[in-house]
Amino acid sequence: MKKFYLLLAIFIAALNLRPIITSVAPLLGTLRSDLGMSGLTASLLTTFPVLCMGLFAPVATALSDRLGLERTVFTALLLITGATALRGIVSSVTILVVSALVGGIGISLAGPLLSGFIKKYFPTKPGIVSIYSASMTVGAAIASVFSIPIYNRSNQSLALTLSCWAILGVIALFVWSVFLRNRANKESLVRSKLPIRNKRAILLTLFFGLMASMFYSVTAWISPIAHSFGYSAASSAMFLTIFTIIQIPVSLTIPGLVAKFGKRRFFLIFCSVSEFIGMVILLLHLPMLPAVIFLGIGAGGLFPLALMLPIVETNTSEEAGAWSAMSQCGGYIIGAMGPLLIGAIYDHSGTFNAALLAMLVIIVAMIGVQLLITGRKAEVQTC
Repeated sequence: MKKFYLLLAIFIAALNLRPIITSVAPLLGTLRSDLGMSGLTASLLTTFPVLCMGLFAPVATALSDRLGLERTVFTALLLITGATALRGIVSSVTILVVSALVGGIGISLAGPLLSGFIKKYFPTKPGIVSIYSASMTVGAAIASVFSIPIYNRSNQSLALTLSCWAILGVIALFVWSVFLRNRANKESLVRSKLPIRNKRAILLTLFFGLMASMFYSVTAWISPIAHSFGYSAASSAMFLTIFTIIQIPVSLTIPGLVAKFGKRRFFLIFCSVSEFIGMVILLLHLPMLPAVIFLGIGAGGLFPLALMLPIVETNTSEEAGAWSAMSQCGGYIIGAMGPLLIGAIYDHSGTFNAALLAMLVIIVAMIGVQLLITGRKAEVQTC
């Protein structure tokens, strides 16, 4: 299998892991008014996939052992594509919630196994994870930015707007269909087990959770924060777009730098400090744009590093998949709680200052975990 085709497979699979979530966010107000959806139900369209990404991640390793890594990723893409296409049948609250649940399960299977795929085909090049993370960010950004224009150009058809992203899934299924002949090795005695007693794996899980908590908190609340500071609705929405787009070049660059120079501790702390600076700017009520840029740099670097660490810490694709499944299982569950915590603090205090202080505490805790991770094992100098 040529290297280009393998990279294409990673890129197109990762491209499908976020549109089913981010295509909904810009249309939540319209969905609530058109379908009579409550605020709690609307929040499930985002919360369900994120929770599923955590709860069902361990299933990925069991299915991979039974079906084979590549076949399991194909199955995951089939679930995501089917769930997205289902939204085109009819616009109903039930269909939206069910599709969010099914799509979240598909994402939970594909996420950790793509790390295993990289470990299997690029065992000495963990920096390839940059393609994975950048493609995921591109998919999220495209769906977020173009949902409203597509809605307006489709005669305000919610069904068409929310289901059109299944096209990406169909392309991915075509690309991954060549791997269907790859079966699980029935003769192998090696079976994937979650490293629940491994202290380093536990640290990676905690780091992933703190990172995801910050990411989803900023994603959910950066626009409301900007609006509370006096920015217009359009400008507030634009800050979220900037936060998302700036992550793309960063997520492409950071893993390559780590793979080339090592220095994992430096880059982890650098990205976390960038988020810390962004939060301080918000606390001081300084101009929003620099804050959003610092936050985007931090988030854009931390996510691919969180994906990369299980790959460099393990020796086989099975181990990489198991470590990734564990870190994403606990990590996404913790991450899903972040926006809820920030919302609860805001409801109690009436301002965002206390919520921003809470996010600063999360960042400090994350730096502490990073120091523990990078302090116990020599960093990888070359890949």
